[in-house]
Amino acid sequence: MIAPFPILRERLLKPVLWLLWLYFGYLMALITLQYTSFGRDTAFLYIKQAEVQRPLYLPAFYVHVWTSMAVLVCGGLQLWGWLRRHYKAVHRLLGRGYVLLILGFSAPSGLYMAWYANGGWAAQLSFVLLAVAWFGSTLAAFLHIKKGNLLQHRAWMYRSYALTLSAVTLRFWKWVLVALFHPRPMDVYVLVAWLGWVLNVVVVEWWLRQTSAKTRLAPSVPA
Repeated sequence: MIAPFPILRERLLKPVLWLLWLYFGYLMALITLQYTSFGRDTAFLYIKQAEVQRPLYLPAFYVHVWTSMAVLVCGGLQLWGWLRRHYKAVHRLLGRGYVLLILGFSAPSGLYMAWYANGGWAAQLSFVLLAVAWFGSTLAAFLHIKKGNLLQHRAWMYRSYALTLSAVTLRFWKWVLVALFHPRPMDVYVLVAWLGWVLNVVVVEWWLRQTSAKTRLAPSVPA
């Protein structure tokens, strides 16, 4: 008897996940394109007028917005097994770009912005932890591949990309909470500040444990 779950995963789950990635990537692109004018009061910046008076806030904001969109695309393509198998040079190039953008631009700018996040200290703490974890997991992935630890590299890359996806999941949870419960705006902001990335970490850690267990239980193949 053929186990149904592997068939479901290969034939249904993976295509659905890729379609969701494309859909939410498209939505994120639409949000990012709002900021092509590099103005001081566009969309989200309209409610951050006190912060944009600070010399570093506006540059940090635009660096974060544009590099995070590039990171979202590069990281997703890194997970594409077909690309890894057939175009290893492209995979390595995208990986270097992903690491460079996060360590040099996205995470540091996000950390700076976290100090001025809406929602008070609870939201600020969440975004600070997110930026630090994002930087740390990406650095760990880079250091492991430099040492040739492929399995650890992949595990940390999954963790890093789970945090990258917080840009998507934060907005998803915001929509869910507003649609179902109609809470006050600042309450929503604090909740999604944590839900946007903590649940991603929980899911990826569960998935890594499941795949690790399957690897240990798999029968060995004689040399």
